[in-house]
Amino acid sequence: MGSNGYLPLFEAKTAKGRTLYRVWAASVCLAICLIWTYRVSHAPSQGEDGRLVWLGLLAAELWFGFYWFLTQAHRWNLIFRQTFKDRLSLRYGNELPGVDVFVCTADPTVEPPMMVVNTVLSVMAYDYPPEKLSVYLSDDAGSCLTFYALLEASEFAKHWIPFSKKFNVEPRSPAAYLDSFSVSHGPNQPKELTIIKELYDDMKNRVENVTKLGRLPEEVHLRHKGFSQWDSYSSANDHDTILQILIDAKDPDAKDSEGCVLPTLVYLAREKRPHCLHHFKAGAMNALIRVSSAVSNGPIILNVDCDMYSNNSLAVRDALCFFMDEKKGHEIAYVQFPQNFDNVTKNDLYGSSMRVVSQVEFHGLDGYGGPLYVGTGCFHRRDILCGRKFSRESDNEFRVVKDIEREETADELQEKSKVLASCAFENNTEWGKEMGLKYGCPVEDVITGLSIQCKGWKSVYFNPERKAFLGVAATTLAQILVQHKRWSEGDFQILLSKYSPAWFANGKISLGLQLGYCCYCFWASNCLAVLYYSVVPSLYLLSGIPLFPELPSPWFLPFAYVVISKYTYSLGEFLWSGGTVPGWWNEQRIWLYKRTSSYLLAFIDTIAKSLGLNSDTAFVITAKVSKQEVFNRYVREVMEFGDSSPMFTTLATIALVNLVCLAGSAKRAIMNEGIGRIYETMPLQFLLCAILVLINWPLYQGLFLRNDSGKMPSSIAIKSVVLAVSACTCFTLFT
Repeated sequence: MGSNGYLPLFEAKTAKGRTLYRVWAASVCLAICLIWTYRVSHAPSQGEDGRLVWLGLLAAELWFGFYWFLTQAHRWNLIFRQTFKDRLSLRYGNELPGVDVFVCTADPTVEPPMMVVNTVLSVMAYDYPPEKLSVYLSDDAGSCLTFYALLEASEFAKHWIPFSKKFNVEPRSPAAYLDSFSVSHGPNQPKELTIIKELYDDMKNRVENVTKLGRLPEEVHLRHKGFSQWDSYSSANDHDTILQILIDAKDPDAKDSEGCVLPTLVYLAREKRPHCLHHFKAGAMNALIRVSSAVSNGPIILNVDCDMYSNNSLAVRDALCFFMDEKKGHEIAYVQFPQNFDNVTKNDLYGSSMRVVSQVEFHGLDGYGGPLYVGTGCFHRRDILCGRKFSRESDNEFRVVKDIEREETADELQEKSKVLASCAFENNTEWGKEMGLKYGCPVEDVITGLSIQCKGWKSVYFNPERKAFLGVAATTLAQILVQHKRWSEGDFQILLSKYSPAWFANGKISLGLQLGYCCYCFWASNCLAVLYYSVVPSLYLLSGIPLFPELPSPWFLPFAYVVISKYTYSLGEFLWSGGTVPGWWNEQRIWLYKRTSSYLLAFIDTIAKSLGLNSDTAFVITAKVSKQEVFNRYVREVMEFGDSSPMFTTLATIALVNLVCLAGSAKRAIMNEGIGRIYETMPLQFLLCAILVLINWPLYQGLFLRNDSGKMPSSIAIKSVVLAVSACTCFTLFT
């Protein structure tokens, strides 16, 4: 409590052990400098064999050192936040701002309607005054199947919302709650639980039957006038704006089964035309911002992906503790919650949870002014999304938009608002530039968040004990690699654009935050050094040519120190973040796979595009469902290689090169030099090659030892064997 009796609505605590970490980081920095010194001082003379290879290693090690320095921005100043929701309630009661929730979907095939409506129902059931809550579903596929599912959900909501609040259920996604229910919360619950489960199952069966049919039966089409809006529908990329207010909180008849007000619920499929750019998710979000401003105009906007259901009904109040704090709230543009997933395996086979990013790195960015905007689980101030700039003279009071009596009926309002989602509305406007989410980048969320922070605003990262949102993680290797290709390509495009944090943000945000952004923007360019280190030392091991200090040399020590201390710290950090030792090993594997496939292709595509070559990569939606046999292997933590992908060819070839090199060097050592000799002269090369072979064990299984449909396709296996053997043979012949 301050001297004037003021009680803040949130507090920030600095992480413990900062001094110890900084001393350790300084020691690693010194060792890295010694490695560079060794590489420069021991370089072969001009004209000597191996000089270019040595310079390549120097370049790779300079890059690793530089990138390690960037990562310190994520760890140098960690802070952890706590909110005081009881103070918020005491201070404001029901005088809380309206909140508009945006849920985005784009394909009913990879994002099933039942999954979408469970997310919608979970946010409709927030512990928040329902008259101040409005939920919007943006359907970029314009699917009548998704609209039908939402219509069914609007009826089920009349029972689910009062049930959720009466028994304080968590999570408030019906599917997640009913699947995990195990504890009774009251004497009347078993009977009411049975009723609500029957209602949910009936709804689910109706929706899934229509989805399997792929069209609406005539009797369903006649149930609601909203289906008539599909009469002029041509295709997912050629249709009029479809806008339907399914529940209008201002309608006296919009009541739940207990007579209480229901949140507003709106379906939107913005106009699409083949000749008009639609800007993917950024365009959908901007259309939602405009349409919602006419319908509910909540000062706070939450956006969530359609697979990211609410797992914490108090998350809205947590976010408002930051926005409505009288002393610091006026500085905060958005509150970002972490992405978490409910289908991650025990040891996180594909590193999908990005555990260290959410548990460590974003807390570090928060210490320098706030995290990135990651596109889901984020609460924004509406006026800031619409282009408002920060002013230090602005008051500390959170301006709540007062309810205005509306004269139009819901039908009149939705007809009037359709133009706001038309293709032509943004022509000759600042939408996509200074207003709304920015266009022209695969990661529209990151570039939008950066531009907001460059206007002087701060952001907040809040990671509550009970996760605010839970989603669906990728269940195949191909999915995770495609996803990271898009992310790394988008971030690299930002680095090379006029909005680059390296120069656009210079002087506008703190240096620590600037470095933190650069760390992600350099993801793609990591591929070159990692690819070089993954292949060249192993090939020279096969030829018996040392590239690192021998074991008795004092220069061996800085290499050993960096490797041992860096990976010991990495393991400790991962375990502290809640992971397991096998999970950490899986994380290292995916780290390698991403950098030698996803990031490599992202780097090539971005450079080609910057040179004016045709390399546009279509926006790919990560599938949220998988075949049962694929899912069964995922649960057993068996890696999936069933798809044919050029990224798999790269991974398999590198893995086989290292296997051949390890086997060849071991054979030479046994036959000629003796095992002890290779350990003494090339310990680091042998260790590096051996670790690469161990980490690639699932690839060898997929290539040679498995017979299920998830093994590596035969065409890729043959191609990679030929490439690897040819590379090793040619290298030994010419060295």
